[in-house]
Amino acid sequence: MFNLILFGPPGSGKGTQSNRLIEKYGWIHLSTGDLLRAEIAKQTPLGIEAKHLMDHGHLVPDEVVIGMIGSALDANPQAKGFLFDGFPRTVAQAEALDKLLTFKKTGINLLIFLHVGDEELVHRLVERGKNSGRSDDNAETARKRIEVYKRDTTPVADYYSRFGKVVHVPGEGSIDDIFGALTREIDGKAEKAA
Repeated sequence: MFNLILFGPPGSGKGTQSNRLIEKYGWIHLSTGDLLRAEIAKQTPLGIEAKHLMDHGHLVPDEVVIGMIGSALDANPQAKGFLFDGFPRTVAQAEALDKLLTFKKTGINLLIFLHVGDEELVHRLVERGKNSGRSDDNAETARKRIEVYKRDTTPVADYYSRFGKVVHVPGEGSIDDIFGALTREIDGKAEKAA
């Protein structure tokens, strides 16, 4: 089993590249937003708790999200691996994820950090807003999201760096070139792990 965290700020291309990586490697895509929506739709105990919190304007606690990830792991025992997208966002979440994965007798093999310059990120988010109709994808909001990401989420990469699990890949260029760089890193790490 190979477990990957695809990491990068909003607009770095994680969604585009995640879809291609899942297709190539046959992994299960674990997006915490998708997991939350699925648990709510199925009205599981975790989903009911999450919906109650969200309806009252609260963030879903890490333990609930970790519970959902644990459920997803249990539901896919034959998985070739998992691609974590949008999680972990904090060092506390990374530590909780590692604890869960150790309990499940697996772990994170690699965190790939997609690097994109701030102005390119703003440009991408504004363009995405024009096409998607998302009102939060405007220049001012994009800059705020990038700053929050740097402050709150970048320390996750520092955490995994201590274990030698982080590689940095340029996230600017053609989609195919970026995908090629990602697969070279994954294939190199997978060969060493085999």
